[in-house]
Amino acid sequence: MRTLYQFPLSHFCEKSRWLLDYKELDYVAHNLTPGVHRIFTQRKAGVNTVPLLHDHDFWINDSTKIAQYLEKHYPENHLIHTNPTINRHIFKIDDMANQLGIDVRRWILSQMILENSDSVDILLGEKGYLQKFKKYSKPMLSFVLKKQYELNSNHVVELKQSILNRVNVLNQQFINTNTGYMTQDHFTFADISVCSMIAPLLNIEGTPWEIEKSQQNPKSEIEKLKESIFILPIGKYVIDIYKNQRNARVDWRGT
Repeated sequence: MRTLYQFPLSHFCEKSRWLLDYKELDYVAHNLTPGVHRIFTQRKAGVNTVPLLHDHDFWINDSTKIAQYLEKHYPENHLIHTNPTINRHIFKIDDMANQLGIDVRRWILSQMILENSDSVDILLGEKGYLQKFKKYSKPMLSFVLKKQYELNSNHVVELKQSILNRVNVLNQQFINTNTGYMTQDHFTFADISVCSMIAPLLNIEGTPWEIEKSQQNPKSEIEKLKESIFILPIGKYVIDIYKNQRNARVDWRGT
């Protein structure tokens, strides 16, 4: 069985889940524990990060490399163009989205850990040893994430501004294309990249980042940033693409 090793809340893992789902490939989403995951990923692929796809005898790390691998070995429902010029443009958008995704990851984690420690509970999972020994695992996980992603309150404001700057650049790209998509007049890998990276900021129903109405706080920094993006054309675009193109075949919560 094809296996995607992941963190359920990671938008880079969401990007890979979306690729596999779009190509209608059977797979299992298997969760790793943040921090200690490196023991597994180093042993299997010599890397420190997820997503990590195991397909037959192949181990593929990095969401963009996974996209390239899938396009080569499973060309049905293609997402990458055969025209080299168009292809370069698609990957340029992907690179811009990835840079945004790095900022989004750090900012979201900073909100969860620095601003509201109770939010870390969701990272512990619904079952397993982390949840069972929550008293010890919660502070340990917070410490590991702070160190791994260099989270501190001094960077929160800078990260938010960087996110807005990057979103505005992508928003202008979307406007300039004027087709309802990021690059062509149809759905491509660029759309998956951009939407996956912005989705954690928009509280989209059915995604890992959905927040129940009873828990939403209009004064929270996450809600304020959401509103800043939602009023842009790219905000509505991400919502529409998730509604019309994100046909998930595997539960993001994983196993």
